[in-house]
Amino acid sequence: MALFHKAFPIFWMLLEGVLAGPWSAWMPSEISAFEGTCVVIPCRFSYPDELRPSAVHGIWYFNSPYPKNYPPVVYKSRTNIVHESYMGRTRLLGDLIFRNCTLQISRLSPELTGKYYFRGDLGGYNQYTYPEHSNLKIINKPTIVTPQEVVEGSEVEVSCVVPDNCPEMKPIVSWMNHDDLAENSVYGQVKENGSTWALVSMLKFLPSRENNGREVGCKVTYANTTFEFDGFTTLDIKYMPRITQVNSSVEVIQGTDVVLVCSVDSNPMAVISWLREEDVLHEDVGGNLTLHLDNITYLEDGIYTCVAENIHGKENHSLALAVMYAPWKPVVNVSVVAVEGEPVSILCSSQSNPEPTITIYKDKKAVTMGVYQNQVTLEFASVSHEDDGEYCCIAENQFGQRSTAFNLTVEFPPIILQESKCTAARDTVQCICAAKSNPESVITFELPTRNVTVNETDREFVYSQKNGYTITSILTLRGEVDSQLYIVCSARNLYGTKNQQLQFHHSNSLMWAKVGPVGAVVAFAILIAVVCYVSQTRKKKNMNESSSFMQTENPPVVFSGDYRTPGNLEKSESKEICSLQSH
Repeated sequence: MALFHKAFPIFWMLLEGVLAGPWSAWMPSEISAFEGTCVVIPCRFSYPDELRPSAVHGIWYFNSPYPKNYPPVVYKSRTNIVHESYMGRTRLLGDLIFRNCTLQISRLSPELTGKYYFRGDLGGYNQYTYPEHSNLKIINKPTIVTPQEVVEGSEVEVSCVVPDNCPEMKPIVSWMNHDDLAENSVYGQVKENGSTWALVSMLKFLPSRENNGREVGCKVTYANTTFEFDGFTTLDIKYMPRITQVNSSVEVIQGTDVVLVCSVDSNPMAVISWLREEDVLHEDVGGNLTLHLDNITYLEDGIYTCVAENIHGKENHSLALAVMYAPWKPVVNVSVVAVEGEPVSILCSSQSNPEPTITIYKDKKAVTMGVYQNQVTLEFASVSHEDDGEYCCIAENQFGQRSTAFNLTVEFPPIILQESKCTAARDTVQCICAAKSNPESVITFELPTRNVTVNETDREFVYSQKNGYTITSILTLRGEVDSQLYIVCSARNLYGTKNQQLQFHHSNSLMWAKVGPVGAVVAFAILIAVVCYVSQTRKKKNMNESSSFMQTENPPVVFSGDYRTPGNLEKSESKEICSLQSH
């Protein structure tokens, strides 16, 4: 007996397996409906043709096909005995005689979600639970379907899918938060899929970046009910980057700290880069990128560009960063040595931002100027010995000034100065010959009536002193002067010779006198003092008339190694001006 009970389930399974060959059923594998509404599960079944049942009955089970598991009975055609969860909720819409097992379930609630199986009962052992089943889903919101990618400027359709599997209740669909979407329109259609039905409402519009992140929804209602179901979706609209904030072009002072910020709106996030000219300085993925330039120098002056790029496009914005700084130390192309009469061109250049005013001075007087220029040229169509000397080039702007001194050396033939003359005192005559030249002159005294020439090698008769470009020689004669005698001062260098007759007082007789060293020095000092006094007096008068700089007194004449001629004095003052202006 125990063996029979163990074998009976196996037998029952084998029997069902034998009968299951031609037994089959069809119903939708998935079906859905809103909570509180109803659902109709379409169902058809078949059994072997050789069976001729006088009556056909059926049973619907919940979540299990096997009676021995005592699954909840959803519907039973023989009796009205069903599980309490389904009392008054189910009815068979199909006619089992015509092999139609369609079932309707009303007043749906969440606990009714699950699998539904049909069992055919033809009497006797001809009973069979079909393995095919329908999975019922009870929902409380519609399904909103959006395309995989929504791109700005490309028309898009968003669908609201509502199950329509209850003939007694027809859904009504409306859209929310869509009124200001560009070019929007709504239309609907009913779709069938495997004997299940759905009402699909479609919202068509032209998306823009302003719509990104917006919630759009649809609402489902039923006539003569209070049922209301709504669903929402957040629009994820893809668009190319747009630079929303970036620095304007700016001027900064060298040495300061600069921060450049670039903010970008894009979806997806963009790769943001900061470039100077063509060089990438900083790069990152995000919504903004900051570039720090600490202790900025003129080398970082230029055009800076923020570039933002994603798969949908690229945008860039450029700005000019001007670094302001004081002028560099001026550069002079060369210290020039020229021959009098030649054309001379001297270039002085500097660099600054803004561009400097460059001025070239000589003897505290501006000789040429360039305003807002990086260079000026000092030009002489025909340079003269008066142009010889030290010059100062000064470059300046509102941030500072720098200076550079340079020399212009002019070589020229001798010029016999007007201080050259003879002076008689009792029985002594002293003749002075002062000549200016570059290179220095060789001075000789010529006495044509005596056919005598005295040069600097004759130290017994001549005393000479060199000061800058000026050389002064003294000839001392003792005795009465012959009325026929005259003296010629001759100065010679490689560029020429200059002769000039010296004026002096005549006497009855003439004799050569040998002058000792002490007497010569004393005589020389007296004459030089006179010459220098006259020269400095004229120089001072000229400077008072033409110079716009502060006047200084002429220094005393000194007969030592630092003895300065007027030419040397001019060079010294020019050097002081250059030094003053450079601070």
